[in-house]
Amino acid sequence: MTTWLVTGGAGYIGAHVVRSLQQRGLAPVVLDNLSSGLAKFVPSDVPFVEADILDTGRLTTVLSEHGCTGVIHVAGFKYAGVSVQRPLHTYAQNVTGTASVLTAMEAAGVPNLVFSSSAAVYGTPSTELVTEDSPNAPESPYGESKLIGEWLINDQAKASPGFRGVSLRYFNVVGSATDEVYDASPHNLFPLVIEALLAGRTPRINGGDYPTPDGTCVRDYVHVGDLAASHVSAALALSEGRELLPAYNLGSGEGLSVRQIMDSMARVTGIDFTPEVAPRRPGDPARIVAAGKAAAADLDWRMTYSVDEMVASAWSARKASGPAA
Repeated sequence: MTTWLVTGGAGYIGAHVVRSLQQRGLAPVVLDNLSSGLAKFVPSDVPFVEADILDTGRLTTVLSEHGCTGVIHVAGFKYAGVSVQRPLHTYAQNVTGTASVLTAMEAAGVPNLVFSSSAAVYGTPSTELVTEDSPNAPESPYGESKLIGEWLINDQAKASPGFRGVSLRYFNVVGSATDEVYDASPHNLFPLVIEALLAGRTPRINGGDYPTPDGTCVRDYVHVGDLAASHVSAALALSEGRELLPAYNLGSGEGLSVRQIMDSMARVTGIDFTPEVAPRRPGDPARIVAAGKAAAADLDWRMTYSVDEMVASAWSARKASGPAA
């Protein structure tokens, strides 16, 4: 059975990738330092190594001992706003960490890498729809660190003929494909709204006067189950030697407004509320939406969930995890 190491496999996205690998008949191994991941997110039948990606020696050993044919590199520091206050930490985790993964792969003779990048590499786009050809203009240390990670991977592919890598860029990941895993982020919209509702508080919209149909920001929301499936499709494409682009957008092509998300939250939860409208946050663009046509053609990328299904899956998984904090 083909084995893939998932760095960050105890996190929200990584744990879904692990389950998607199992569903496709592949054998995952998880490496995670549990700085934001939860050990309970790792299935009991999956080997789990608690370690940091900065420990290159340990990484090399794990890759060799488990006979890995590839790595799906999800581990990293993902909070763009916080990265402005903690640039050195962000670069250590996302740039030095990716270099460590590449070094370990070279030492262990592992040829295939799927990199969890970010649409933050685009910054504030100048067009309504972001494509893979849109200019890279990151506006935070987080976005910069992800772009440098892509550069490292592309440079390693040029320097090492047997090595192949592909980067996947996406915006807002939501929902759950299993009640065993939920989004525990203190910064993402879905968990912020859900935690407010569970605690009896009124959710808040930041800015209601944007030049959009309902005045609230429009963003690209993609379901974590769809996202995980395309990570595995990318892994299989690399293993099969198929020609791929260096990077793909996993985007909806349409987007949803914050108001549409709030309306869906009220419908799905049965909790009738009118969100508070707070002032705009500095630096929030009115609309950021990515095209997913290239990924649909090459990586079987599909949006299979409606907005209400996205919300329902997130609500169900969070309620299954226990009472509000």
